[in-house]
Amino acid sequence: MKQQYDLSALAWTVEGHTPWLWKFQRVHQVGFTDLGCVDVPPVPARVPGSVQGALRAAGILPAWNVGLNYRQCEWVENRHWIYRTELPDAWVQDKADYRLECLGLDYCGWVYVNGAEAGAFTGTHVPHTFDLTSHLKPSGNVLEIIFDLPPRWLGQFGWTSRMREWKARFNYTWDWVPRLLQVGIWDDVALVATDGVELGTLRILSDADPAASTGIMDVGGTASGGADARVEVTLESDAGLVRRETVSAAQFARGLRWESLPVRLWWPNLEGEQPLYTLTCRLLDGAGVEHDRDTRRVGFKHIEWHPCAGAPPEADPWVCVINGRPVFMQGVNFAPLSALYADLTRDDYAARLGQYRELGANILRINACQFLERTWFYDLCDELGIMVWQEFPLTSSGIDNWPPEDEQSIAAVADIARSFVQRRRHHASLLFWSGGNELQGELDGRKTGAGKPCGMDHPMLKRLGEVTAEEDPVHRYIATSPSGPRAGANPADFGKGLHWDVHGGAALAATPEEAERYLAEDDALLRSEVYCSGASPVALIEKYAGGMDTWPPQHTNPYWDSLTTWWLDWDRLVAWHGREPADLAEYVAWSQAKQALMLGMDCAAAKRRFPRCGGWLLWSGHDTFPLCINSSLIDFDGGYKPAALEMKRIWHGPAGKELTTKDTKNTK
Repeated sequence: MKQQYDLSALAWTVEGHTPWLWKFQRVHQVGFTDLGCVDVPPVPARVPGSVQGALRAAGILPAWNVGLNYRQCEWVENRHWIYRTELPDAWVQDKADYRLECLGLDYCGWVYVNGAEAGAFTGTHVPHTFDLTSHLKPSGNVLEIIFDLPPRWLGQFGWTSRMREWKARFNYTWDWVPRLLQVGIWDDVALVATDGVELGTLRILSDADPAASTGIMDVGGTASGGADARVEVTLESDAGLVRRETVSAAQFARGLRWESLPVRLWWPNLEGEQPLYTLTCRLLDGAGVEHDRDTRRVGFKHIEWHPCAGAPPEADPWVCVINGRPVFMQGVNFAPLSALYADLTRDDYAARLGQYRELGANILRINACQFLERTWFYDLCDELGIMVWQEFPLTSSGIDNWPPEDEQSIAAVADIARSFVQRRRHHASLLFWSGGNELQGELDGRKTGAGKPCGMDHPMLKRLGEVTAEEDPVHRYIATSPSGPRAGANPADFGKGLHWDVHGGAALAATPEEAERYLAEDDALLRSEVYCSGASPVALIEKYAGGMDTWPPQHTNPYWDSLTTWWLDWDRLVAWHGREPADLAEYVAWSQAKQALMLGMDCAAAKRRFPRCGGWLLWSGHDTFPLCINSSLIDFDGGYKPAALEMKRIWHGPAGKELTTKDTKNTK
């Protein structure tokens, strides 16, 4: 039987080297003590985990979340880093093949076994597999994962058309996080021992017949093991067996389709319950002996997309219908919980996602500047009823926002997309896929960054759509967000049917009165990124200042200007109140009240227009870094801003009806 060993259970170290000096030492058999070529001697390391996390735990790096300490951490990206562990002798048995399976390596480097190179890797977004069979010995096997220098710049500003390296871009500086360039092992690592009889990639897709309240399941995949190999497929609930079928490996490759399954349907948050089922595939030989198994949790829901009421006939459909019921999409763009996401735990995600469920969110968008969240994120969303909009890693760059067109780049991103879809398509929480974020321009003006959103006529986005349709015919694919004729909604164009999925909103208006005028005429079919800045609490601002002056919150203050330039609202608040705030406490109170008011007006107006408007999502839900001010509902320490409680009131209210239960217009 195939055996899989979790390498996170082993003792690991990580050490830092001047680039290539470690290689020179090995090639020429020069001792470490002769050259002193270890810049950072070995320290204990968590796996998964980042180099930065290991160095911080060892006291080598400062707390990067404090003051401007993140600037003292940039040297890490200028070294080679060697993760090292010893494989237990008991793991190296008499199996035919051994391979190392790494779900997330950030970003490029090599795998060594007993001093010999076993393979190289490049790319944060795809798993990497290495054949170790010929490199292992009966005992004393030393495994090393060595990280090369990462790409120099992939940050928020630049030229999308020139991007050729596929690492999470937000790490390089965004308007909500400083440069903290993660290096390390960010997802699970396992040693797999097999005799060649095993299951391959599974294809699992669920659907439902809402009229009959029954489930539909398509399941199949590859299985090796000879002519007599069989695959047993079992679907179970907490109450017991739902269905079981055993088929030949050949039939399993063609796929099974189960219909009229007696299951309970999965509903989004606030719409119903989230029953989940266990699907198990077992590979058996002719004698019925199990050689491999794969288990997934699944749920059953049916998705349809209907046109918004009053929308132009050619407009994209943005009314989400789940199990026959139209559902207003309400939620946030889900930023990473930490810049160094390799160090996060399931408990970190459970705490934050639990907050979104409590607030009433039913959808989270994973932006293209990020990464495919780990399995536990999707597992928790399955449990909590939070639908997921997952983007592929193509995003805007400001100077030009046009995706690459060369075949090599298209092939690389298509491989990433295929990997994303194959790994997450079975989740009940998955709602749809997107080619990227804010991809726009014109064929004759792409370098300016101006123009309408890209569509399926772009060769990159067309290929991603083809891959998605091939791998997942159940879930929708869109080329980019925003999408349609316009990226943002211009009041001068209201009533012309030009605003489909747009970014921005009335929350950016100079006054509540201006926002009301805007919202009275708004015709957007979906508002997928709305933003309005609100300061973090005084205690949090002072906690992370690291002795820096927290007053005044203006561009002249290095602590505020270094990270929050994009979101500073001093001038607007002074204009609202007719004077400057007296101190930090008054400034924070003003800023938070303004955010709650403006976001509340914007979201309530969109929800009131349902089904003329299909949904509303905030950028962003929470802080990745302890910013003094940001467009977030939840601060870095997990506290609710007043705007979060306003969203809770609106999100828990009915769609398509008047939602205002109190007059907040004059709140200042």
